This record gives sequence, structure tokens and C-alpha cells, in this order.
Amino acid sequence: MAMPIEALEAEVLGLPSAERSRLLDSLIASLEIDPAVEDAWMKEARRRDEEIDSGAVQTIPGDVVLARLRAGLK
Repeated sequence: MAMPIEALEAEVLGLPSAERSRLLDSLIASLEIDPAVEDAWMKEARRRDEEIDSGAVQTIPGDVVLARLRAGLK
């Protein structure tokens, strides 16, 4: 009998982070991925990386972004 998703989620969240990461990689790899969509995301990632490298855009540290988001939710 299949395990209810809630029970499975609780089991997975109880794993060490390295194990959860490995499981996540495996689950993502198991999804059917449209090659055209994957290609578009790769092009977009490269474009953004080039913008950062060239100085055309400035990055914002993750902790600053999260603080701004949290402040906006209050």
C-alpha cells in the first residue's frame, strides 16, 4: 500500500540535509523535461550570468533580499 504523501513528506524531512539533497536531485531528474524549455532556461541563465559578469546589473545578497521580503509581508 502506498504511503500517504504527508507521511512520506515527514519521513523525508527527517533525513539529514545531504540525503534530502540527493533525493531531490533524483526526483528532479525523474521528471519529464521538455528540451525546448530546458534550453530556454539555460540561455536565460547564461544571459543573466553575463549581465552580472559585465557589471550591467548589480546583485543583492540573499539575506538582504529575504529581509526586504519579510519586511514587506508585515
